[in-house]
Amino acid sequence: MIVGITVNDELGINGNVSEHFGQCKYFFLAEIEDGKLKSRSVVQNTAVHGGGGCLAVDEIMKHKVNAVISGGMGMGAQQKFAQAGVKVFAFSGKVKDAVDSFIKNSLGNLGSCNHDKTCH
Repeated sequence: MIVGITVNDELGINGNVSEHFGQCKYFFLAEIEDGKLKSRSVVQNTAVHGGGGCLAVDEIMKHKVNAVISGGMGMGAQQKFAQAGVKVFAFSGKVKDAVDSFIKNSLGNLGSCNHDKTCH
């Protein structure tokens, strides 16, 4: 299973989860197998939010993610992930803690963004 986590730097597992899905500069990709982190990488989000369109969803989907963890996400992005069968989770804090929480199945669902109705 591949989990995509929004980040704003290249610190990887030691970085912080980004608060806004579409505005993150990078995605941390965690391959999880048998309850353990098997591999990890950081890739650039070349579709940083520029005013709607949910392009960042298409960008992270190129990496065949099964789940996404972010601090916040607009309803448009959430709906696009739901249609693709990708689960989205909320987390604020360190990437390492987000991965650990995912493995322990203790992450909460992601609510809608309050600021607007465009994709974040």
